[in-house]
Amino acid sequence: MTLELSQTKFLLGYTITETIMLDMDDTDLEFVKYWAKKTKQFFKLQGFLILNSSSSCFHVVFNRRVSWRENMQIVAWAALRSHNKGLRKWQLMQCRKGSSTLRIGPKGRKPSPKIVYSEGKQDGEIKNYFEYRKLILDLKE
Repeated sequence: MTLELSQTKFLLGYTITETIMLDMDDTDLEFVKYWAKKTKQFFKLQGFLILNSSSSCFHVVFNRRVSWRENMQIVAWAALRSHNKGLRKWQLMQCRKGSSTLRIGPKGRKPSPKIVYSEGKQDGEIKNYFEYRKLILDLKE
């Protein structure tokens, strides 16, 4: 069997265990900012980045490196406190696979997630995210 690349469907994403990330669907930017700020302050996460992944869908990447256990504790806290059903579902899927993944590349007609807001320090895990994102997006072109 011959498989042509044009027939395959794959997504380019960022998968890691030490970076706290949130995937919040069916909400608005102000709601995401509010919960990103509360999470950053409560857990002393230094800074965060918000990306718009599609209409009413956002990704959040935090700056402070953590263990996988602390990562999932923080994501669970945010999911339960914010009552965002999409985040809770995403958190459960990440627990099941043992690492967190956010989409970096396009998905169907959806373009790559775009940065819409940032706050605080960006020199740790956000810097690592940017380096990987640049590498992936450069390969895409």
